[in-house]
Amino acid sequence: MPTDAAPTSEGPNDTRLRRAITGPLLFAFILGDVLGAGIYALMGVLSDRVGGMLWAPLLLALVLALLTAGSYAELVTKYPRAGGASVFAERAFRNRLVSFLVGFCMLAAGVVSAAGLSLAFAGEYLRTFIDLPTIPVAMVFLVIVALLNARGVRESLGANLVMTVIEVSGLVIVVVVVGLLLAGGGDVSRVTQLPEGTGAATAVLAGAIIAYYSFVGFETSANMIEEVKQPSKTYPVALFGALLAAGVVYVLVGLASSIALPASELSESSGPLLAVVEASGVAIPSWLFSLIALVAVANGALLTMIMTSRLTYGMSEQRLLPRTLSRVLPQRKTPWVAILATTLVAMLLTLVGDLATLAETVVLLLLFVFLSANVSVLVLRRDRVQHAHFRVWTFVPVLGVASCILLMTQQRPEVWLFGAILLAVGAVLYVISRWTRSREGARDADLAEETAPRA
Repeated sequence: MPTDAAPTSEGPNDTRLRRAITGPLLFAFILGDVLGAGIYALMGVLSDRVGGMLWAPLLLALVLALLTAGSYAELVTKYPRAGGASVFAERAFRNRLVSFLVGFCMLAAGVVSAAGLSLAFAGEYLRTFIDLPTIPVAMVFLVIVALLNARGVRESLGANLVMTVIEVSGLVIVVVVVGLLLAGGGDVSRVTQLPEGTGAATAVLAGAIIAYYSFVGFETSANMIEEVKQPSKTYPVALFGALLAAGVVYVLVGLASSIALPASELSESSGPLLAVVEASGVAIPSWLFSLIALVAVANGALLTMIMTSRLTYGMSEQRLLPRTLSRVLPQRKTPWVAILATTLVAMLLTLVGDLATLAETVVLLLLFVFLSANVSVLVLRRDRVQHAHFRVWTFVPVLGVASCILLMTQQRPEVWLFGAILLAVGAVLYVISRWTRSREGARDADLAEETAPRA
Protein backbone atom coordinates (compact mmCIF):
# COMPACT_ATOMS: atom_id res chain seq x y z
CA MET A 1 0.00 0.00 0.00
CA PRO A 2 1.75 3.18 -1.17
CA THR A 3 2.30 6.46 0.61
CA ASP A 4 0.76 9.45 -1.12
CA ALA A 5 3.43 11.74 -2.50
CA ALA A 6 3.35 15.23 -1.01
CA PRO A 7 5.79 18.07 -0.59
CA THR A 8 6.24 17.95 3.18
CA SER A 9 6.09 15.58 6.11
CA GLU A 10 4.83 16.02 9.66
CA GLY A 11 7.14 18.38 11.50
CA PRO A 12 7.88 18.54 15.22
CA ASN A 13 5.80 21.69 15.69
CA ASP A 14 2.60 20.74 13.87
CA THR A 15 0.71 20.01 17.10
CA ARG A 16 0.48 21.44 20.60
CA LEU A 17 0.87 17.91 22.02
CA ARG A 18 4.20 16.18 22.56
CA ARG A 19 4.90 13.41 20.06
CA ALA A 20 6.05 10.78 22.54
CA ILE A 21 4.33 7.60 21.34
CA THR A 22 6.69 5.30 19.46
CA GLY A 23 5.72 2.49 17.12
CA PRO A 24 6.04 -0.28 19.75
CA LEU A 25 3.97 1.70 22.26
CA LEU A 26 1.24 2.35 19.70
CA PHE A 27 1.28 -1.33 18.69
CA ALA A 28 0.86 -2.35 22.36
CA PHE A 29 -2.01 0.12 22.84
CA ILE A 30 -3.95 -1.09 19.79
CA LEU A 31 -3.27 -4.76 20.57
CA GLY A 32 -4.46 -4.28 24.15
CA ASP A 33 -7.62 -2.53 22.92
CA VAL A 34 -8.42 -5.23 20.35
CA LEU A 35 -7.45 -8.20 22.54
CA GLY A 36 -10.23 -7.28 24.90
CA ALA A 37 -12.76 -9.17 26.91
CA GLY A 38 -15.01 -10.18 24.01
CA ILE A 39 -13.12 -13.39 23.27
CA TYR A 40 -13.48 -14.48 26.90
CA ALA A 41 -17.26 -14.14 26.76
CA LEU A 42 -18.32 -14.84 23.17
CA MET A 43 -16.72 -18.18 22.28
CA GLY A 44 -19.79 -20.00 23.60
CA VAL A 45 -22.16 -17.79 21.60
CA LEU A 46 -20.01 -18.29 18.52
CA SER A 47 -20.02 -22.08 18.87
CA ASP A 48 -23.82 -22.01 18.79
CA ARG A 49 -23.62 -20.46 15.29
CA VAL A 50 -20.76 -22.44 13.70
CA GLY A 51 -20.28 -25.55 15.81
CA GLY A 52 -16.62 -26.52 15.93
CA MET A 53 -15.53 -24.24 13.06
CA LEU A 54 -14.77 -21.41 15.46
CA TRP A 55 -11.60 -20.45 13.60
CA ALA A 56 -13.41 -19.74 10.30
CA PRO A 57 -15.61 -16.75 11.31
CA LEU A 58 -12.70 -15.36 13.33
CA LEU A 59 -10.51 -15.47 10.23
CA LEU A 60 -13.25 -13.90 8.08
CA ALA A 61 -13.83 -11.17 10.67
CA LEU A 62 -10.09 -10.41 10.64
CA VAL A 63 -10.11 -9.93 6.85
CA LEU A 64 -13.17 -7.66 7.04
CA ALA A 65 -11.64 -5.62 9.87
CA LEU A 66 -8.41 -5.16 7.88
CA LEU A 67 -10.40 -3.59 5.02
CA THR A 68 -11.81 -0.84 7.21
CA ALA A 69 -8.46 -0.50 9.01
CA GLY A 70 -6.98 0.42 5.62
CA SER A 71 -9.43 3.32 5.35
CA TYR A 72 -8.62 4.45 8.89
CA ALA A 73 -4.89 4.33 8.12
CA GLU A 74 -5.37 6.76 5.22
CA LEU A 75 -7.80 9.11 6.95
CA VAL A 76 -5.92 9.28 10.25
CA THR A 77 -2.53 9.98 8.63
CA LYS A 78 -4.07 12.38 6.11
CA TYR A 79 -5.86 14.37 8.83
CA PRO A 80 -3.67 13.76 11.90
CA ARG A 81 -5.68 16.13 14.05
CA ALA A 82 -9.06 14.84 12.92
CA GLY A 83 -9.78 12.54 15.84
CA GLY A 84 -12.45 10.21 14.56
CA ALA A 85 -15.00 9.04 12.03
CA SER A 86 -17.48 11.81 12.86
CA VAL A 87 -14.98 14.48 11.80
CA PHE A 88 -14.10 12.52 8.66
CA ALA A 89 -17.82 12.38 7.87
CA GLU A 90 -18.19 16.14 8.40
CA ARG A 91 -15.29 16.79 6.01
CA ALA A 92 -16.67 14.41 3.41
CA PHE A 93 -20.42 15.11 3.54
CA ARG A 94 -20.53 18.69 4.92
CA ASN A 95 -23.57 17.77 7.00
CA ARG A 96 -23.69 18.35 10.74
CA LEU A 97 -26.49 15.81 11.32
CA VAL A 98 -24.56 13.04 9.54
CA SER A 99 -21.49 13.89 11.59
CA PHE A 100 -23.58 13.75 14.77
CA LEU A 101 -25.14 10.38 13.92
CA VAL A 102 -21.75 8.84 13.17
CA GLY A 103 -20.41 10.11 16.50
CA PHE A 104 -23.53 8.98 18.34
CA CYS A 105 -23.24 5.49 16.81
CA MET A 106 -19.80 5.22 18.40
CA LEU A 107 -21.16 6.53 21.69
CA ALA A 108 -24.11 4.12 21.69
CA ALA A 109 -21.89 1.20 20.70
CA GLY A 110 -19.68 1.93 23.71
CA VAL A 111 -22.59 1.97 26.15
CA VAL A 112 -24.06 -1.25 24.72
CA SER A 113 -20.64 -2.90 24.81
CA ALA A 114 -20.19 -1.95 28.48
CA ALA A 115 -23.59 -3.50 29.27
CA GLY A 116 -22.57 -6.73 27.54
CA LEU A 117 -19.23 -6.84 29.37
CA SER A 118 -20.97 -6.33 32.71
CA LEU A 119 -23.14 -9.38 31.99
CA ALA A 120 -20.03 -11.35 31.09
CA PHE A 121 -18.41 -10.27 34.38
CA ALA A 122 -21.44 -11.51 36.33
CA GLY A 123 -21.44 -14.92 34.60
CA GLU A 124 -19.65 -18.17 35.28
CA TYR A 125 -16.23 -16.61 35.82
CA LEU A 126 -17.58 -14.83 38.92
CA ARG A 127 -19.52 -17.93 39.99
CA THR A 128 -16.21 -19.70 40.50
CA PHE A 129 -15.94 -17.56 43.63
CA ILE A 130 -19.54 -16.75 44.56
CA ASP A 131 -22.99 -17.50 43.11
CA LEU A 132 -25.01 -14.30 42.77
CA PRO A 133 -27.85 -13.18 40.44
CA THR A 134 -26.47 -11.91 37.13
CA ILE A 135 -28.25 -8.61 36.47
CA PRO A 136 -27.90 -7.07 39.96
CA VAL A 137 -24.21 -7.97 39.97
CA ALA A 138 -23.81 -6.45 36.49
CA MET A 139 -25.36 -3.20 37.69
CA VAL A 140 -23.16 -3.02 40.80
CA PHE A 141 -20.14 -3.72 38.61
CA LEU A 142 -21.03 -0.75 36.37
CA VAL A 143 -21.34 1.51 39.42
CA ILE A 144 -17.83 0.49 40.54
CA VAL A 145 -16.49 1.17 37.04
CA ALA A 146 -18.16 4.59 37.10
CA LEU A 147 -16.54 5.44 40.43
CA LEU A 148 -13.10 4.49 39.08
CA ASN A 149 -13.82 6.51 35.95
CA ALA A 150 -14.83 9.55 38.00
CA ARG A 151 -11.75 9.28 40.20
CA GLY A 152 -9.48 10.24 37.32
CA VAL A 153 -8.19 9.08 33.94
CA ARG A 154 -4.60 8.82 35.21
CA GLU A 155 -5.63 6.36 37.91
CA SER A 156 -7.86 4.46 35.46
CA LEU A 157 -5.22 4.07 32.75
CA GLY A 158 -2.31 3.52 35.12
CA ALA A 159 -3.28 -0.13 35.62
CA ASN A 160 -4.28 -0.71 31.99
CA LEU A 161 -0.90 -2.07 30.84
CA VAL A 162 -0.74 -4.57 33.71
CA MET A 163 -4.34 -5.67 33.09
CA THR A 164 -3.64 -6.08 29.37
CA VAL A 165 -0.68 -8.35 30.12
CA ILE A 166 -2.91 -10.40 32.43
CA GLU A 167 -5.68 -10.81 29.85
CA VAL A 168 -3.22 -11.83 27.13
CA SER A 169 -1.69 -14.38 29.51
CA GLY A 170 -5.11 -15.99 29.87
CA LEU A 171 -5.38 -16.52 26.12
CA VAL A 172 -1.86 -17.94 26.02
CA ILE A 173 -2.84 -20.38 28.80
CA VAL A 174 -5.79 -21.62 26.70
CA VAL A 175 -3.59 -22.31 23.67
CA VAL A 176 -0.82 -23.97 25.71
CA VAL A 177 -3.04 -26.28 27.79
CA VAL A 178 -4.90 -27.51 24.71
CA GLY A 179 -1.53 -28.09 23.02
CA LEU A 180 -0.65 -30.31 25.96
CA LEU A 181 -4.07 -31.96 25.70
CA LEU A 182 -3.31 -33.01 22.13
CA ALA A 183 -0.49 -35.18 23.46
CA GLY A 184 -3.00 -37.40 25.24
CA GLY A 185 -6.46 -36.64 23.90
CA GLY A 186 -8.67 -34.00 22.32
CA ASP A 187 -10.66 -34.30 19.13
CA VAL A 188 -9.12 -32.47 16.17
CA SER A 189 -12.00 -33.54 13.90
CA ARG A 190 -14.30 -31.05 15.68
CA VAL A 191 -12.61 -28.09 13.97
CA THR A 192 -14.56 -28.83 10.76
CA GLN A 193 -17.90 -29.77 12.33
CA LEU A 194 -20.92 -27.52 11.69
CA PRO A 195 -24.32 -27.44 13.40
CA GLU A 196 -26.62 -30.06 11.94
CA GLY A 197 -28.50 -28.90 8.85
CA THR A 198 -26.40 -25.74 8.40
CA GLY A 199 -24.32 -24.88 5.34
CA ALA A 200 -20.71 -23.77 5.79
CA ALA A 201 -21.08 -20.38 4.08
CA THR A 202 -24.26 -19.47 5.96
CA ALA A 203 -22.87 -20.53 9.33
CA VAL A 204 -19.51 -18.79 8.90
CA LEU A 205 -21.12 -15.53 7.74
CA ALA A 206 -23.56 -15.58 10.67
CA GLY A 207 -20.69 -16.30 13.03
CA ALA A 208 -18.60 -13.46 11.57
CA ILE A 209 -21.09 -10.95 12.99
CA ILE A 210 -20.30 -12.21 16.50
CA ALA A 211 -16.58 -12.63 15.77
CA TYR A 212 -16.34 -9.07 14.42
CA TYR A 213 -17.08 -7.82 17.94
CA SER A 214 -13.73 -9.23 19.08
CA PHE A 215 -11.82 -7.07 16.57
CA VAL A 216 -13.43 -3.69 17.22
CA GLY A 217 -11.42 -1.22 19.25
CA PHE A 218 -8.74 -0.36 16.70
CA GLU A 219 -10.74 2.71 15.67
CA THR A 220 -10.14 4.40 19.05
CA SER A 221 -6.43 4.70 18.24
CA ALA A 222 -7.32 7.58 15.88
CA ASN A 223 -7.63 9.82 18.93
CA MET A 224 -3.92 9.41 19.75
CA ILE A 225 -2.46 10.34 16.37
CA GLU A 226 -1.28 13.84 17.43
CA GLU A 227 1.03 12.22 20.01
CA VAL A 228 2.55 9.61 17.66
CA LYS A 229 6.07 10.05 16.31
CA GLN A 230 6.23 10.02 12.48
CA PRO A 231 2.52 9.13 12.25
CA SER A 232 2.42 8.49 8.50
CA LYS A 233 4.98 5.70 8.89
CA THR A 234 4.24 4.52 12.41
CA TYR A 235 0.44 4.37 12.51
CA PRO A 236 -0.21 1.98 9.57
CA VAL A 237 2.49 -0.48 10.69
CA ALA A 238 1.23 -0.52 14.28
CA LEU A 239 -2.43 -0.77 13.21
CA PHE A 240 -2.05 -3.64 10.76
CA GLY A 241 0.52 -5.41 12.95
CA ALA A 242 -1.76 -5.32 15.99
CA LEU A 243 -4.78 -6.60 14.06
CA LEU A 244 -2.78 -9.46 12.52
CA ALA A 245 -1.33 -10.41 15.91
CA ALA A 246 -4.79 -10.40 17.47
CA GLY A 247 -6.11 -12.47 14.58
CA VAL A 248 -3.44 -15.14 15.07
CA VAL A 249 -4.20 -15.36 18.80
CA TYR A 250 -7.96 -15.55 18.18
CA VAL A 251 -7.69 -18.28 15.55
CA LEU A 252 -5.45 -20.33 17.87
CA VAL A 253 -7.94 -19.88 20.73
CA GLY A 254 -10.79 -20.91 18.41
CA LEU A 255 -8.95 -24.07 17.33
CA ALA A 256 -8.04 -24.85 20.94
CA SER A 257 -11.63 -24.44 22.12
CA SER A 258 -12.98 -26.77 19.42
CA ILE A 259 -10.38 -29.44 20.15
CA ALA A 260 -10.99 -29.36 23.90
CA LEU A 261 -14.80 -29.40 24.00
CA PRO A 262 -17.76 -30.19 21.74
CA ALA A 263 -19.77 -27.19 20.56
CA SER A 264 -22.82 -28.23 22.62
CA GLU A 265 -20.87 -27.82 25.87
CA LEU A 266 -19.21 -24.56 24.82
CA SER A 267 -22.52 -22.98 23.82
CA GLU A 268 -24.04 -23.66 27.25
CA SER A 269 -21.29 -21.85 29.13
CA SER A 270 -21.07 -18.13 29.95
CA GLY A 271 -17.42 -18.78 30.86
CA PRO A 272 -16.39 -20.87 27.84
CA LEU A 273 -12.62 -20.48 28.11
CA LEU A 274 -12.73 -21.60 31.75
CA ALA A 275 -14.56 -24.72 30.56
CA VAL A 276 -11.82 -25.27 27.95
CA VAL A 277 -9.05 -25.04 30.55
CA GLU A 278 -10.90 -27.39 32.91
CA ALA A 279 -11.49 -29.90 30.10
CA SER A 280 -7.77 -30.01 29.30
CA GLY A 281 -7.00 -31.70 32.60
CA VAL A 282 -3.92 -29.49 33.05
CA ALA A 283 -3.39 -28.42 36.65
CA ILE A 284 -4.44 -24.79 36.23
CA PRO A 285 -6.66 -23.80 39.19
CA SER A 286 -10.13 -22.76 38.06
CA TRP A 287 -10.04 -19.78 40.41
CA LEU A 288 -6.82 -18.50 38.83
CA PHE A 289 -8.13 -18.57 35.27
CA SER A 290 -11.47 -17.10 36.37
CA LEU A 291 -9.60 -14.26 38.06
CA ILE A 292 -7.66 -13.59 34.84
CA ALA A 293 -10.93 -13.54 32.87
CA LEU A 294 -12.56 -11.17 35.37
CA VAL A 295 -9.58 -8.81 35.10
CA ALA A 296 -9.87 -8.90 31.30
CA VAL A 297 -13.60 -8.13 31.38
CA ALA A 298 -13.15 -5.36 33.97
CA ASN A 299 -10.36 -3.79 31.92
CA GLY A 300 -12.47 -3.85 28.78
CA ALA A 301 -15.46 -2.31 30.54
CA LEU A 302 -13.36 0.43 32.16
CA LEU A 303 -11.65 1.42 28.91
CA THR A 304 -14.98 1.39 27.08
CA MET A 305 -16.70 3.60 29.65
CA ILE A 306 -13.75 6.03 29.73
CA MET A 307 -13.99 6.41 25.95
CA THR A 308 -17.79 6.68 26.00
CA SER A 309 -17.97 9.27 28.77
CA ARG A 310 -15.24 11.41 27.14
CA LEU A 311 -16.97 11.18 23.77
CA THR A 312 -20.22 12.27 25.43
CA TYR A 313 -18.41 15.17 27.09
CA GLY A 314 -16.74 16.17 23.80
CA MET A 315 -20.01 16.11 21.85
CA SER A 316 -21.58 18.25 24.58
CA GLU A 317 -18.68 20.72 24.35
CA GLN A 318 -19.29 20.91 20.60
CA ARG A 319 -22.98 21.51 21.38
CA LEU A 320 -24.05 18.33 19.65
CA LEU A 321 -25.51 17.07 22.94
CA PRO A 322 -27.12 18.99 25.85
CA ARG A 323 -24.63 21.29 27.57
CA THR A 324 -25.22 19.80 31.03
CA LEU A 325 -23.32 16.67 29.93
CA SER A 326 -20.07 18.68 29.89
CA ARG A 327 -20.03 19.45 33.63
CA VAL A 328 -16.89 18.29 35.45
CA LEU A 329 -15.91 17.62 39.06
CA PRO A 330 -14.00 20.65 40.42
CA GLN A 331 -11.16 18.66 41.99
CA ARG A 332 -10.93 15.55 39.81
CA LYS A 333 -11.63 17.34 36.51
CA THR A 334 -13.63 14.35 35.27
CA PRO A 335 -16.94 14.69 33.36
CA TRP A 336 -19.21 13.43 36.11
CA VAL A 337 -22.54 14.10 34.40
CA ALA A 338 -21.41 12.26 31.24
CA ILE A 339 -20.14 9.37 33.39
CA LEU A 340 -23.42 9.25 35.33
CA ALA A 341 -25.58 9.39 32.20
CA THR A 342 -23.69 6.71 30.26
CA THR A 343 -23.56 4.45 33.34
CA LEU A 344 -27.32 4.71 33.91
CA VAL A 345 -28.01 3.86 30.26
CA ALA A 346 -25.63 0.87 30.42
CA MET A 347 -27.37 -0.34 33.60
CA LEU A 348 -30.74 -0.19 31.84
CA LEU A 349 -29.34 -2.13 28.89
CA THR A 350 -28.27 -5.00 31.17
CA LEU A 351 -31.99 -5.75 31.52
CA VAL A 352 -31.84 -7.11 27.96
CA GLY A 353 -29.90 -9.97 29.53
CA ASP A 354 -28.78 -11.41 26.18
CA LEU A 355 -25.06 -11.11 25.47
CA ALA A 356 -25.46 -12.13 21.82
CA THR A 357 -28.02 -9.38 21.12
CA LEU A 358 -25.86 -6.75 22.81
CA ALA A 359 -22.74 -7.84 20.91
CA GLU A 360 -24.58 -7.84 17.57
CA THR A 361 -25.99 -4.37 18.31
CA VAL A 362 -22.47 -3.06 18.97
CA VAL A 363 -21.36 -4.48 15.62
CA LEU A 364 -24.37 -2.99 13.80
CA LEU A 365 -23.74 0.48 15.21
CA LEU A 366 -20.03 0.33 14.40
CA LEU A 367 -20.79 -0.91 10.88
CA PHE A 368 -22.49 2.44 10.23
CA VAL A 369 -19.37 4.19 11.53
CA PHE A 370 -17.08 2.03 9.39
CA LEU A 371 -19.32 2.43 6.33
CA SER A 372 -19.02 6.19 6.73
CA ALA A 373 -15.22 5.96 7.07
CA ASN A 374 -14.86 3.82 3.94
CA VAL A 375 -17.04 6.17 1.89
CA SER A 376 -15.20 9.19 3.32
CA VAL A 377 -11.87 7.88 1.97
CA LEU A 378 -13.26 7.80 -1.56
CA VAL A 379 -14.98 11.20 -1.31
CA LEU A 380 -11.91 12.90 0.18
CA ARG A 381 -9.49 11.60 -2.45
CA ARG A 382 -9.96 14.97 -4.20
CA ASP A 383 -8.77 16.79 -1.07
CA ARG A 384 -4.99 17.27 -1.20
CA VAL A 385 -2.93 17.94 1.92
CA GLN A 386 0.59 19.35 2.27
CA HIS A 387 2.23 16.40 4.01
CA ALA A 388 3.04 12.80 3.17
CA HIS A 389 0.43 10.30 4.30
CA PHE A 390 -0.54 6.67 3.90
CA ARG A 391 -2.69 5.92 0.86
CA VAL A 392 -4.64 2.69 0.65
CA TRP A 393 -5.37 0.97 -2.66
CA THR A 394 -8.74 2.18 -3.99
CA PHE A 395 -10.27 -1.29 -4.08
CA VAL A 396 -9.79 -1.64 -0.29
CA PRO A 397 -12.37 0.98 0.82
CA VAL A 398 -14.67 -0.24 -1.97
CA LEU A 399 -14.48 -3.75 -0.53
CA GLY A 400 -14.80 -2.20 2.93
CA VAL A 401 -18.13 -0.64 1.93
CA ALA A 402 -19.28 -3.98 0.51
CA SER A 403 -18.22 -5.84 3.66
CA CYS A 404 -20.15 -3.45 5.91
CA ILE A 405 -23.29 -3.82 3.81
CA LEU A 406 -22.86 -7.61 3.73
CA LEU A 407 -22.63 -7.85 7.53
CA MET A 408 -25.60 -5.50 7.92
CA THR A 409 -27.77 -7.83 5.81
CA GLN A 410 -27.00 -10.68 8.22
CA GLN A 411 -28.29 -8.88 11.31
CA ARG A 412 -31.45 -10.16 12.97
CA PRO A 413 -34.60 -7.97 12.89
CA GLU A 414 -34.57 -7.52 16.68
CA VAL A 415 -31.01 -6.18 16.48
CA TRP A 416 -32.06 -3.66 13.83
CA LEU A 417 -34.99 -2.62 16.06
CA PHE A 418 -32.69 -2.24 19.07
CA GLY A 419 -30.24 -0.15 17.04
CA ALA A 420 -33.03 1.99 15.59
CA ILE A 421 -34.34 2.78 19.08
CA LEU A 422 -30.88 3.92 20.18
CA LEU A 423 -30.49 6.13 17.09
CA ALA A 424 -33.96 7.59 17.68
CA VAL A 425 -32.85 8.56 21.19
CA GLY A 426 -29.79 10.21 19.63
CA ALA A 427 -31.94 12.13 17.16
CA VAL A 428 -34.12 13.43 20.02
CA LEU A 429 -31.03 14.56 21.95
CA TYR A 430 -29.75 16.31 18.81
CA VAL A 431 -33.03 18.19 18.38
CA ILE A 432 -33.04 19.19 22.07
CA SER A 433 -29.45 20.39 21.78
CA ARG A 434 -30.23 22.45 18.65
CA TRP A 435 -33.33 23.96 20.29
CA THR A 436 -31.44 24.79 23.47
CA ARG A 437 -28.61 26.37 21.50
CA SER A 438 -31.00 28.51 19.44
CA ARG A 439 -32.73 29.72 22.64
CA GLU A 440 -29.36 30.60 24.18
CA GLY A 441 -28.41 32.47 21.01
CA ALA A 442 -31.66 34.43 21.06
CA ARG A 443 -31.20 35.23 24.77
CA ASP A 444 -27.63 36.43 24.17
CA ALA A 445 -28.83 38.61 21.28
CA ASP A 446 -31.56 40.15 23.46
CA LEU A 447 -29.06 40.81 26.27
CA ALA A 448 -26.62 42.46 23.84
CA GLU A 449 -29.41 44.70 22.51
CA GLU A 450 -30.45 45.72 26.03
CA THR A 451 -26.89 46.59 27.12
CA ALA A 452 -25.91 48.37 23.89
CA PRO A 453 -25.43 52.14 24.27
CA ARG A 454 -28.36 54.10 22.94
CA ALA A 455 -27.93 57.07 20.59
